[in-house]
Amino acid sequence: MGCFFSKRRKAEKESQPEGEEERPKQYSWDQREKVDPKDYMFSGLKDETVGRLPGKVAGQQFLIQDCDNCNIYIFDHSATVTIDDCTNCVIFLGPVKGSVFIRNCRDCKCALACQQFRVRDCRKLEVFLCCATQPIIESSTNIKFGCFQWYYPELAFQFKDAGLSIFNNTWSNIHDFTPVSGELNWSLLPEDAVIQDHVPLPTTEELKAVRLSTEASRSIVPVSRGQRQKNSDESCLVVLFAGDYTIANARKLIDELVGKGFFLVQTKEVSMKAEDAQRVFREKAPDFLPLLNKGPVIALEFNGDGAVEGCQLVVNEIFSGTKMFVSESKDAALGDVDSFYNFADIQMGI
Repeated sequence: MGCFFSKRRKAEKESQPEGEEERPKQYSWDQREKVDPKDYMFSGLKDETVGRLPGKVAGQQFLIQDCDNCNIYIFDHSATVTIDDCTNCVIFLGPVKGSVFIRNCRDCKCALACQQFRVRDCRKLEVFLCCATQPIIESSTNIKFGCFQWYYPELAFQFKDAGLSIFNNTWSNIHDFTPVSGELNWSLLPEDAVIQDHVPLPTTEELKAVRLSTEASRSIVPVSRGQRQKNSDESCLVVLFAGDYTIANARKLIDELVGKGFFLVQTKEVSMKAEDAQRVFREKAPDFLPLLNKGPVIALEFNGDGAVEGCQLVVNEIFSGTKMFVSESKDAALGDVDSFYNFADIQMGI
């Protein structure tokens, strides 16, 4: 007894007109749009301004190499980006899902967001960075870092497409694989550095069509002080729990407190378990345990004299209907901040 389907295929073949070849089968992977690597590469350019508009890279890998005195802008999300052997270039990269690797470059100025960042065999770079993990430099000198500060309408969606949180940014927590005794191969840019003085906006008509801003108040990534020396010995931890308006509430809270003269030190978005909540929230943990199942929490550290009272006032006045954790006192805040960020860094492998 033969298989019904094999008999049908045999009958179809016998009914095929003589001289007509059987068409090859079509598979879904055969119908994918072919990718030309040249569309995702800038190579051997000199004295040019070039770029890619939103939607033109769409998560592909990108390569930049052997460019001299060029302005390069990638206004889209990528899988990974490698930058090799470039000199005196300005480079902007939209969110990169994986790694950005810069090798054998000098006198370049960059603004970029990524999951992992590594520099090797480079000298004299300025990098305005958003990085989810600890940035690494190796065999490099005179590398300066600042906090990523950029806006265009598509950028927030590109962060989501790249799987990056705007609140996970360890831009100033640099690890040097090859330190030199008595020398520092990296430093932080001045806090008042104007990003357009380092990474200017594009001037070509095509790229000017992207509605850009480098104002700190409009930046998609909150501008934090990172590991700069704190102005005060008083900090306050505020934790927002997942909900429909969590990101908007976090932005509003940052705007309010920065407007009152406090400093945003660091931010984090991370999932918490019950045991984490017990350690961070202590006696208040039972109030927040049911909220942990809704998704990751967003934590913000503010610094400045009177930070605890200032945070409590703003939360009570503006967010009275929203449940948040706020440090209760100056003394408690020190433990709150240390407990939360130690747990978060361990969970994220930092």
